[in-house]
Parts: sequence; C-alpha cells; structure tokens
Amino acid sequence: MKHLDKGVRAVALLEASKGVLALVVAIGLHVYAGQNLALLAEQLVTHLHLNPANRYPSIFISAIGSLPQSSLTLMSLGVAVYTLMRFVEAYGLWHNMRWTQWFALLSGAIYLPFELYEMVSHFNLLSVIVLTINLVIVVYMYLVLFPRRTSL
Repeated sequence: MKHLDKGVRAVALLEASKGVLALVVAIGLHVYAGQNLALLAEQLVTHLHLNPANRYPSIFISAIGSLPQSSLTLMSLGVAVYTLMRFVEAYGLWHNMRWTQWFALLSGAIYLPFELYEMVSHFNLLSVIVLTINLVIVVYMYLVLFPRRTSL
C-alpha cells in the first residue's frame, strides 16, 4: 500500500467514525421519541453532576422538553441520511474511488467558514482542533486530487 493510500484510508476511518457517532444519535432519537424528554434531560444533567436550576442546564432541559414528536422523527431521519452519506463516503475512500475524494474535499471545504467563525466567536481548544483537523483533510484531499508534477 502506498503512503497516499494510507492517508486516504485514515480519512475514510474518520468518516466512518463520524457515521457511527451519527448512527448512535439517530438510534437515540428514535428510541427516546415519545418519552418525557424533559425528564430524561433533567436526569442526564443530574447524572453529569450539574445543577438543573442553573442557567444553561435549565435552557437545555427546556429546549429538549419543548421538541414536538414530529421534529424528533424528522431529526432522526435527517441524522440517518447523514449517517448513510458518511458510510458511503468512507467506503468509497477506502476503495480509492475518485468521486468520493472529490466529495471529501467539497464536504470538508463547506464546513471551513462555519468552523472558522465558531473559532473566532467562541474561541476554545475544541474549535481549534476541529478546524485544524478539517483543514488538514481538505488540504490533503486537494493534494490527492491534484498531485504536484515534478519535472526532472
């Protein structure tokens, strides 16, 4: 396996892991649809040793509790489509399909302005890490698609 293949396969593994995470979220949305989400959110906040009466935990509990059933179903379907998209991309990258290399480049590049905005407006280590990883992937996929020709 060439060095290039290892890099593309690393990106494929990252995309597959994003797909697995999204699948867990979709299943969670589907399983908990129809239940008292405000109560579940309060239990989660308490489990994390946060005070449900504080500002941000109470906003979280209120927002989760006000979600209608139709929104949960729509969100779980959207997350399922996102999951499928990530798995298809990972499969294509693993098997070195050119169209998925283009897809990885474009889908990563679309997020860059939003991640840059997030880093500037809410600077923290996580936003820097996410932006850096995505930037590395976009540059790497560009180099895979447009290799530099060296003249001898």
